[in-house]
Amino acid sequence: MELRIFTEPQQGAHYDDLLRVAKASEDAGFGAFFRSDHYLKMGSVSGLPGPTDAWITLAGLARETSRIRLGTLVTAATFRHPSVLAISVAQVDQMSGGRIEFGLGSGWYADEHTAYGIDLPPVRELFDRYSEQLAVITGLWDTPEGGTFSFEGEHYTLKDAPGLPKPVQRPRPPVILGGTGKKRTPELAARYADEFNVPFNDIETARAQYERVDAAAEAAGRRPGDITRSAALVVAVGRDDAEAARRADAIGREVAELKTNGVAGTVSEAVDTIGRWRESTGITRLYLQVLDLSDLDHLDLIASEIMPQVS
Repeated sequence: MELRIFTEPQQGAHYDDLLRVAKASEDAGFGAFFRSDHYLKMGSVSGLPGPTDAWITLAGLARETSRIRLGTLVTAATFRHPSVLAISVAQVDQMSGGRIEFGLGSGWYADEHTAYGIDLPPVRELFDRYSEQLAVITGLWDTPEGGTFSFEGEHYTLKDAPGLPKPVQRPRPPVILGGTGKKRTPELAARYADEFNVPFNDIETARAQYERVDAAAEAAGRRPGDITRSAALVVAVGRDDAEAARRADAIGREVAELKTNGVAGTVSEAVDTIGRWRESTGITRLYLQVLDLSDLDHLDLIASEIMPQVS
């Protein structure tokens, strides 16, 4: 089991906060540092000082870290034109020396689209655009140097694009897709995903979705195990019950609720939860959503006490 750190900076974070957590994650031995791609806070937090752009952040972190892998869970397809996004991600992969992982989702948070004047189409069109974005981005990356890439879809048209720049990772950075859609999501994963993530759900829902993805992948001619299984869960762990409660309270949650919906409680309870997920779903990666970015001791505790027991 590989443990990764996942942050939600739209809830309130400077770039320096993210850099501090990314460096601490790298030093502690976590497999990756990921961030969300949102422009508007959620819930009752202030969101100050305001949003940071995911790919500008990752470009900075690419130059200020050296080993840890970096990525988004997940980039919103509604925010950027796919050709521009392909260039940005390839450049950041170069800047990192080949440490980028590319999560892409359709986009969903209506309030941030309204707030910033970004179009959020109806669901059917949203997924049509999402599908075309995946085809465009991977098509540009897969095009051999010296060749060109053309694409004619309902929403995007490219003619003789050079498919440059190339990412360091060939043919492309790992592609992460996710969600719980029962038909189109597994079909897209079967075509494009190197990893499939089920975020913030229960074991039964996750297991059923992984099975749908596996069935779609098999129908597409892929081998069992070609698509890595991962999940994302919020974390609040302590050396004792009081410390766990303090960490839960700091993010506005209750320990009892987090024990049901996340990874929470004492170290032994967290290890048991991760073990149940691994045994029941076959996941080999777990993204731990860290919401209190000031609590670096939390990362150290997970790395020193939990990681050795589950890795």
